[in-house]
Amino acid sequence: MGRIIGGLVLLLLGGEFLVRGASALARRVGISSLVVGLTVVSAATSAPELAVTLGSVLRDEPGLAVGNVVGSNIINILFILGISALVLPLLVTRGLLRFDVPLMAAMSAGLLLMSLDGVISGVDGLILVCVVVAHTVLTVIGSRRETRSRVGAGKPTGGSSAAGATHAGAPDEGEKAPVGSVGKSLLLVVLGIALLVGGATLLVEGAVNIATTLGVSSLVVGLTVVAIGTSLPELATSIIAVRRGERDLAVGNVVGSNIFNIGMVLGLPALISSGGIPVSSAAVALDIPVMLAASVALLPVAFTGFVVARWEGGVFVGLYLAYTGYVVLAATEHDALEGFTDVMAWFVLPLVAVTLIAFTSYEIGLHKGRKDQATTGSPS
Repeated sequence: MGRIIGGLVLLLLGGEFLVRGASALARRVGISSLVVGLTVVSAATSAPELAVTLGSVLRDEPGLAVGNVVGSNIINILFILGISALVLPLLVTRGLLRFDVPLMAAMSAGLLLMSLDGVISGVDGLILVCVVVAHTVLTVIGSRRETRSRVGAGKPTGGSSAAGATHAGAPDEGEKAPVGSVGKSLLLVVLGIALLVGGATLLVEGAVNIATTLGVSSLVVGLTVVAIGTSLPELATSIIAVRRGERDLAVGNVVGSNIFNIGMVLGLPALISSGGIPVSSAAVALDIPVMLAASVALLPVAFTGFVVARWEGGVFVGLYLAYTGYVVLAATEHDALEGFTDVMAWFVLPLVAVTLIAFTSYEIGLHKGRKDQATTGSPS
């Protein structure tokens, strides 16, 4: 347990230094907080997952590697976005919904298809890495193009859509330029990476020891303890962003982190590993489909007025707690598992589905009514 606590402390410190340094460097080239969240901050906050996954593969613990990534993505959407929305409803830009969220869902589906044969091969890893690189390039180029067009037109910079009209231009008015030299920012980045690597090493060793002692699989440890630990930087970043009023950065950070987790955190180790990364049948049967379902669920939720409301955040948190409860009960083969499963299957999940459909239909109706009223200039 001491190694896990020490590893988490180092991961938090490393993530903080890395986010500060990387964000300062990104701001200097004139890109918005949303683009920073989708690229720099998401990659920086996913560095713990990358370090843990690489360490797990090198230590021949593939279950921990897969569980870490899948568990982190589930936590990012259901728990971190849910908690952030409970603090303050989250704004979702049109660009994020038209490009990034669908890409996240498509990559989740692609990972499920790649895992059906029981391994994420080197070819699969190459495809995933290329998708992340292309996404980053398109996001940054589109943002710079939008910045130039707005500056040329004499308009203030702001949000836009991705893949052509992408996300946003330069930092908003009133947003302060980063303080400190480029050298200081680079030093923070290097220090952050070093702390992340050290923390990840301790965390992997401690998690494997716990799994051995308790007799549970490394997949379960990865889905719970390690996934929560490596997702703490995303949680801290999102909460801070919401409290500072940068609610689009909170969503961009989570979506960007999930894309980076699938594409780079799993893709890179699969690419450099001789036999790829084995994927257990349990992960293919339950955990990866849950990750895919969470990604798809974000689409209709966010489309309702382009806001993740508080009640939607509450539903997300509840679903995460239910999923985690099932994983723990199944791993320990607890007597309550059968009853818990029946309650979830026949009562909770149908109730959640009906609630989501009812509220989503209601909010879509309200949004359409407001749009018609704005168009006609009279009540609809």
